[in-house]
Amino acid sequence: MFVLGIDPGLTRCGYCVLEVVADTRGRHSPKAVALGVIRTEPGEPLHLRLGELQREIRAIIAEYPPAVMAIERVLFQVNVSTAMSVGQTSGIAMAEAANAGCDVVQYSPNEVKLAVAGWGGADKTQIQQMVTTLLGLDTIPQPADAADAAALALCHVAMAPMLAAVAAKARS
Repeated sequence: MFVLGIDPGLTRCGYCVLEVVADTRGRHSPKAVALGVIRTEPGEPLHLRLGELQREIRAIIAEYPPAVMAIERVLFQVNVSTAMSVGQTSGIAMAEAANAGCDVVQYSPNEVKLAVAGWGGADKTQIQQMVTTLLGLDTIPQPADAADAAALALCHVAMAPMLAAVAAKARS
């Protein structure tokens, strides 16, 4: 099963595809099979940049069909234009996932930090180090947007059993 983590951004959109395989005890061991950023040129018109992001996200989903996309919940931004571009990028990513039949789960930054580092107040460096450790990487993913996307995917892997149990309870 593939889990796609997306750290939405217009100039740099982080992505990470984890392959998640359960061992004989039912524990999950995620492995990064794709990790990086989609970049768009700030000087280009907005509609062209959004189109480029859409094509790139669609290609990732086609190559590694995810069961679920974990994406950062857009909360509050001081800079309105940044909030708008993050929201637009997030919307495109979620729409592409939905069109591919993929579930979408949104996580707040604090939920991601808690799941990955064990503390909701962890800083960027701590998250990058934990991502590197948990995925057995030789180096810290750069830029930070790639590590953030990996953290989102790892958060979902950690949270999925609880979410499944809650959903099962709600159905019964």
